[in-house]
Amino acid sequence: MVNTANTATAAKVIPFKAQLGAEVHCGDLRELDDDTFKAIRRASLDHLVLLIRGQSLNDDELVAFGRRFGELAAAAPVHIGQKPRERPEIAIISNVIENGMAIGGLGDGEAVWHSDSSFTPVPPTVSILHALELPPSGGGTGFANMYRALETMPTDLLKRIAGKTIKADLRYTSGGQLRPGYTGQEDIREAPGPSHPIIRKHEESGHHALYLGRRPYSYINGLSLDESEALLDAVWAHATKPEFTWHHQWQLGDVLIWDNRCCMHRRDAFDPKSRRIMHRTQCKGVPIVATTAQELAQLQPHPRAA
Repeated sequence: MVNTANTATAAKVIPFKAQLGAEVHCGDLRELDDDTFKAIRRASLDHLVLLIRGQSLNDDELVAFGRRFGELAAAAPVHIGQKPRERPEIAIISNVIENGMAIGGLGDGEAVWHSDSSFTPVPPTVSILHALELPPSGGGTGFANMYRALETMPTDLLKRIAGKTIKADLRYTSGGQLRPGYTGQEDIREAPGPSHPIIRKHEESGHHALYLGRRPYSYINGLSLDESEALLDAVWAHATKPEFTWHHQWQLGDVLIWDNRCCMHRRDAFDPKSRRIMHRTQCKGVPIVATTAQELAQLQPHPRAA
């Protein structure tokens, strides 16, 4: 447990038994002094995912808290049939329909393992998600430690991905909807979308992690389609092993903060007749830096899994 200096609101950081994640006790997020926030920021780098319970933030307050981590990114364009966004920095994650229109995105189905907005050239760094309304059951969120996935990867598999990049297919939204202008029949090798290194360096922690984006609609550059699919299957089977994961069951008022650069997340489905409303904000990313062969040969494990 880490306890900051005796400032107005001390932060207590309690790591989970899993290989990532910690709960932070810090009082009201609207009233954090600078020292306490610095402890939270440090904890986010140390533990990848933070849980802070019992918060009641409006959108202005969520934006203000997010800005303490860095400049905020505009949320992705709304999906087809979704209500226009009122605040560019706030994405509504919800299955609620009002007046025949979805108030948010991602509905009530399962969201498979992914890193947010990997189909953009510079994906976000920190994501902050606040629970405003919850179903009675379901809708839990899982996280996977991509530092640890890299550090434990079998040598032969590591050699096969070293120096390679993955194309993230821009034809599909984060909810799996085909964007206007595409049929879904295009050759993914020619489809639009950025390519990112499979192994990346975290510019703040200095450690190295897998960066896989999304399993659907991705392609390893330079391989045949069959070779790419087989290698992706092998990498994903390793990266999503249960021992690298932690799963959260939401309570009203929870705030989860996670680092998209070094962990992936997923969501369980829930009863479509129930209501679930989450508000999310994200920090702008920086260009992804690939891990060099020398760095990979001298890989130093991130301490969180110890």
